[in-house]
Amino acid sequence: MATAKKAAKKPAKKPAKKPAAKKPAAKKAAKKAAPKKAAPKKKAAPKKSGAKRKPNAAFMKAMTPSAVLAAVVGSMPIPRTEVTKKIWDYIKKNKLQDSINRRLINADDKLKQVFGGKKQVSMFEMTKLVSNHLK
Repeated sequence: MATAKKAAKKPAKKPAKKPAAKKPAAKKAAKKAAPKKAAPKKKAAPKKSGAKRKPNAAFMKAMTPSAVLAAVVGSMPIPRTEVTKKIWDYIKKNKLQDSINRRLINADDKLKQVFGGKKQVSMFEMTKLVSNHLK
């Protein structure tokens, strides 16, 4: 009687599924045989006390912008680093950075003259084009 109840409780068998193709066991064994070793931790370099980094003199030399570039950054001689900062301030103020690809700058009338007539340049190409307008 007990076996009859157990047999009644079993659900009907489902049709057999096709077994998935098995990968060769040799490859799996090879991966398991060579476990990864933990890399030794490196000690942090001690900080230099009192030694402040000096900026490169070539970047800090005041340069005179051309008339075209002066419309964007001003006509006073300023270092290259400041020219780049002022151009980025101008780009952000006028929302000229491309909304989809943030590395591209869409030129307005003033910047188009600086960029040699191009409508759109990458931020890396921009510094090259701006350096042509510095003396």
